[in-house]
Amino acid sequence: MMTTNRRQFLKTSAVFSAPLFVPDHVWGANERLHVGVVGVAGRGGSNLAAMAGEQVVALCDVDRQRLGTAHERFPGAETYEDYRQLIERKDLDAVVVSTPDHNHAPATMRALKRGLHVYCEKPLTHTVEEARLIAQEAAKQNVATQMGTQNHQHPGYLRLVELLEKKAIGDVKQAHIVTDRPGRWWPQGLDQPAEKPSVPGNLNWDLWLGPADERAYHPAYVPFKWRGWWDFGCGAIGDMAIHLMDPTVWALQLGGPVKVTSDGPAANSHTGPTWMITRFEFGQRGDLPPVEVFWYEGTAKPAAEIAAEMPMNGSLFIGSEGRIAIQHGGQPILLPEDKFEGFVPPKPYLEDSPGHHQQWIQACKTGSPTGSNFAYAGPFTETVLLGNIAHRVGATIHYDPAKMKITNNREANALLRKPYRKGWEL
Repeated sequence: MMTTNRRQFLKTSAVFSAPLFVPDHVWGANERLHVGVVGVAGRGGSNLAAMAGEQVVALCDVDRQRLGTAHERFPGAETYEDYRQLIERKDLDAVVVSTPDHNHAPATMRALKRGLHVYCEKPLTHTVEEARLIAQEAAKQNVATQMGTQNHQHPGYLRLVELLEKKAIGDVKQAHIVTDRPGRWWPQGLDQPAEKPSVPGNLNWDLWLGPADERAYHPAYVPFKWRGWWDFGCGAIGDMAIHLMDPTVWALQLGGPVKVTSDGPAANSHTGPTWMITRFEFGQRGDLPPVEVFWYEGTAKPAAEIAAEMPMNGSLFIGSEGRIAIQHGGQPILLPEDKFEGFVPPKPYLEDSPGHHQQWIQACKTGSPTGSNFAYAGPFTETVLLGNIAHRVGATIHYDPAKMKITNNREANALLRKPYRKGWEL
């Protein structure tokens, strides 16, 4: 078994650049990480499968049936229903977190404080404050981290970032990003159900709630439909903007003070809207000019002239010299096509990823960099979640990241954080 001292040697960079150090422990060719996996079905099942080449020593899920199925695949792993117990194991090197959004930060923070490497699904956290605290703790612990944006270094996104960085379409003035979610994926715009059906025998409802306030079980929440409920998820923007806005944030170096406006149906105190249009207004960033980023979700659609050039679940960048359209998982297209006929793209300079999970595993062992490390994912998540806050208060908000404060709206500022049920604090 691995010792605590060994685990302490497995430190790595928290930034997407050259590693900050060379680990003292040298890994043998056949040596495997000892990994604990929290959440073993759905997205968690995919993440668990990606760990099959390592030593999965512990599995956790609040659904006993799903946990049992996962245990059949990894019979040598010990099983848990409470991730707090799993994270206390002394033989772990790394933890994979694939819970609903409201449990991301409590699980991740516990793992980070134990000096463990962490892979956490997106969005990184449930609140803006959590994103800031997680990024700070990851930097303090200097461990390998990765948020589950599996397409972060997709070849199409790498080429897109290169085109934008090299100003193939000049200075980008606007970016438009659209998704069809929630739509058919899960319901939003609902009131809290009044019925109190019995909890299924395979589900530990109290542990599923975790840090959230106690409430009666209802199938409107579990499984997966939790994403649309404010107490558990971050809605469509928390789901798909973390994927679709990723190259925009990366290439345009989005950050600094931002003004956010979200239009949609009247805010519901329980669930996200059926549609939302959010505008993020960023100022000058170094030599990059101000830019507007528009987000469309659900039944919301861009203006006809914008929609005509952009795919669903994709983006359109409008620059001073042209436009670029890209679909999620696709390749960038320069527009108008006749203008860019014969265009020679910049020589590729962004390194291909070995695979999102494999990149993190390598980082755990060698100190190599990861693309969606928490130093990147934390500020990115902060920005995205501001869209929900602007919608919920029905007003334009001004966010100052240096102070981690919404400076013009006290009600909105309160939504940057949340309370935790006793025993689940960060």
